[in-house]
Amino acid sequence: MRSVYAVVDLEAIRQNARRLKKFAGVPLIAVVKDDAYGHGAEVVSLAIEREVDAFAVATTEEGAALRAAGITKHILVLSPPLDREEVFRISGYSLTASVGSRRHADLLKGTNARVHLAVNTGMNRYGVRADQTGALLRSCLRAGLNVTGMYSHLYAAIDARACAEQLERFRLAEGAVHACIPNAVCHLSATDGTLAGVRFDAVRVGLGLYGYASFPHRIKLVPAMKLYATVADVRRQYGGGAGYQRYSSQKQLYTLRVGYGQGFFREGGIGVGKLCMDACIAEGSAKVGERKRIIADPEIYAAEHDTSVYEVLVRIGKSVEKLYVHAS
Repeated sequence: MRSVYAVVDLEAIRQNARRLKKFAGVPLIAVVKDDAYGHGAEVVSLAIEREVDAFAVATTEEGAALRAAGITKHILVLSPPLDREEVFRISGYSLTASVGSRRHADLLKGTNARVHLAVNTGMNRYGVRADQTGALLRSCLRAGLNVTGMYSHLYAAIDARACAEQLERFRLAEGAVHACIPNAVCHLSATDGTLAGVRFDAVRVGLGLYGYASFPHRIKLVPAMKLYATVADVRRQYGGGAGYQRYSSQKQLYTLRVGYGQGFFREGGIGVGKLCMDACIAEGSAKVGERKRIIADPEIYAAEHDTSVYEVLVRIGKSVEKLYVHAS
């Protein structure tokens, strides 16, 4: 019997992909990094491969796992290579590398690898300065690399001023790339940028695939993950505590086999009192072996803990068993 598990609705993810792609009106790159935001990268990718145009992952290892699972479409690795060992895997698994500096180009030299230029328009995570894009492009071409795209990332799509500043820099980089490679795919928008109407040759959507977005949106997104835990014991309160906290209750108490060891926050959002490592105390009617829905709304749970729904999905989804359904 599973003690805590996630039910992942693959049809919901497919519907989200179709709706986002239709809304954007351009090709959709599905971001399945961090185990598809905790939903299971290989299973999710196979389920949506017909709906999307390419995939993006964080690491070479993630890209290799998708290839091993049978994914045949382009896979962009968003983290530039660190060493030649990564370069060999990028080449061997026919992945698309990110190049954000001359060093990355030199590492990939001689591989004829597909690459996308990573451009820094203000997020300052990776990438060449927008006004130096042309120079990096020439370095890649001299290294014999197959430059097929260029991208950056909006760090605050909901902030109109920040977005405008980044757009100006991105267009500068886009002009340098398209002047040399007219068919290069230039992409800037993740989920929030896509919903804000910022689109170039493609969009790069992650969180929206799984049913969430920060930016106000006009399309229906369906959350794909529901979390359940199993009732392991039932009792009336004896003494003055519940978990690691003083607590008084006249109601029936029951124990769920779920705790902070599965990535849940120790305080708030589930049951009463503080979570144990592998147990949670809750109030109400229950029977041993019954399955209870936990965290009815991950966005509210995230807000209660001053974090993002992305963190909630990843930290929990990657640590629990998953059951896949086609329910929507």
